[in-house]
Amino acid sequence: MTTAPLMGVAELAAVLPNGDVLVLDCRFDLADAGKGRRDHRAAHIPGAIHADLDNDLSDLSRQGLGRHPLPDDARLSAWLSRAGWRAGRRVVAYDDANGALAAARAWWLLRLVGEMNVQVLDGGWATWRAAGLPVESGDVATAHTDAGVHIDAAAVVGYDELQQRLAAGTVLLVDARAAPRFRGEVEPIDRIGGHVPGAVNRPFADNLAADGRFKSAEALRAEFSALLGARAPGEVVHMCGSGVTACHNLLAMEHAGLHGSRVFAPSWSGWSSDPSRPVAKGA
Repeated sequence: MTTAPLMGVAELAAVLPNGDVLVLDCRFDLADAGKGRRDHRAAHIPGAIHADLDNDLSDLSRQGLGRHPLPDDARLSAWLSRAGWRAGRRVVAYDDANGALAAARAWWLLRLVGEMNVQVLDGGWATWRAAGLPVESGDVATAHTDAGVHIDAAAVVGYDELQQRLAAGTVLLVDARAAPRFRGEVEPIDRIGGHVPGAVNRPFADNLAADGRFKSAEALRAEFSALLGARAPGEVVHMCGSGVTACHNLLAMEHAGLHGSRVFAPSWSGWSSDPSRPVAKGA
């Protein structure tokens, strides 16, 4: 049975004392890669393990697959073993970017290896602190496990499949980046600005209410249904800059009850790295 993708802070505070929930602190700053780990050492939810986007949730040694390539089975298994994960153990991920950097990425990776008992903390670190709930500092010791996992390759979209499905018109490609980057007006990170021809823009921030938590399932279902039109959720492929905030849109669709969409993992950073691939600009 699939667990609801979001957990509220009150629920986490209630289950935390039983010790059978693995909490992942996924805070990360794109401008300062070490900040998330420093912030974790300074203060974190009690017992939370730091999950670093660059080193734990990605494999930066893999070339041509974007700025945050997926780790392979061996690398992901090694990290999950160090984190003390075992199959079926409840996992809750949080960050300080409303799930976008990189709690939703951790949630998605665990789902790729078949772990459905995983959730994102709705509102993340800010909501936990605003509620006056306890924190601790320093490094967290873990009991190592032997976590051997296998990523479901069919649940991840690569270059060939995306290009074939775009040509056949059998996919709705949804880009989670902010509108100016999608239109190609600015590009602070990647080789060139713009978007994959045929993609539509759904900034991940549109998934959030004013308080930083996710909109209701009903509201998100209405918004995504309008975007999908006659397409089924399984025809949707998400992308972003490097395959991180794309997971936020996938999570929002799952929260809305629209199941089965996937992620184009290399995203814009991978697509745009090859000058032979077409680029579109504008709305």
